[in-house]
Amino acid sequence: MKQGMQGYWLMAWLGLISNVLALPTIGLIAFAGPPLKAANISIAFSVAWPAAIVGIVASAGLLAERRWGVILAIVALSMALSACMPYGIVRLLIVQESHLISGLSIFLGVLNLLALIYWCRPGHRRIRRL
Repeated sequence: MKQGMQGYWLMAWLGLISNVLALPTIGLIAFAGPPLKAANISIAFSVAWPAAIVGIVASAGLLAERRWGVILAIVALSMALSACMPYGIVRLLIVQESHLISGLSIFLGVLNLLALIYWCRPGHRRIRRL
């Protein structure tokens, strides 16, 4: 990407690294403990791991400078956002003991929202090379 968007490579590499690190982290949280264990496992299998896998494929497409990488990044971020924010809010309200996982989930939801705004910018669709 010669004329590229500012922050393109940084966001692509951050996406790849964070999605690869998310796979074992999701497993640790899902199978960790008794509070909301059934909900944790169901969210891990239904949304979190698929979103991380789509994010890895999207990051690979972005690093290869393919246009479909931007579309997949938007899909993966939307999937992650659809689970992070509601899960964090519900866990914050139901589980009164520890706010670490719920706070982390809400924080990651905000980061996903900011990344989604970045990848939805019109400049990513105007580049001819992709």
